[in-house]
Amino acid sequence: MRSESQPSGQTKSDADRSFIELARRAQIIDAAVETLADEGYAKASLARIAQRAGISKGVISYHFAGKEELLERLVDQVYERMGVFLEPRMAAQQDPGARLRAYVESLAAYMRGHRAQLAALGQVFHNMRDAEGTLRYGVGTSEALYAFLEATFREGQESGAFREFDVRVMAVSLQAAVDAMFEYWGVHPEHDLEGHARELAESFARATRA
Repeated sequence: MRSESQPSGQTKSDADRSFIELARRAQIIDAAVETLADEGYAKASLARIAQRAGISKGVISYHFAGKEELLERLVDQVYERMGVFLEPRMAAQQDPGARLRAYVESLAAYMRGHRAQLAALGQVFHNMRDAEGTLRYGVGTSEALYAFLEATFREGQESGAFREFDVRVMAVSLQAAVDAMFEYWGVHPEHDLEGHARELAESFARATRA
């Protein structure tokens, strides 16, 4: 009988190896986060990241094709962890207005405890470019996020909780305000992040309610 937790055709040793490799990749990404946060994008070489992780540069090369893939996976991992934190808090809110408030305030709560992740994302977003020299991340890669916010705004309009407005304009505006909140906190760490999030959520609640 095959264990239900073990993929079909995979031996126990294969499963153990996969787990070890996933753990190693996560360790490397965490080291990359710390290196980016402490030293910045320009100095975050694979050699520096390997030194931070206590491994050889060759180990990183075994798991990632290069710095670009490593940083892409870093962004994916940070967003996955954010999602795990946010999703239950938002799912608990049936009202679309309360869900949007939970989105803003939960993001602030998560980042309060993960400042290095926020700093690392900022370094990647402001510096990483594609082959054409265009920034790898930004408005052009935020469609899924805008679509989620649009759907929530549209739900509120259909229920009568929100007034009529352009949902794309409101989605872009809300996300830009959230990004600016974190940019400001990054420069002014003494700033009341949670208070900012509450004020921001209240401002959009007032701007959207029927």
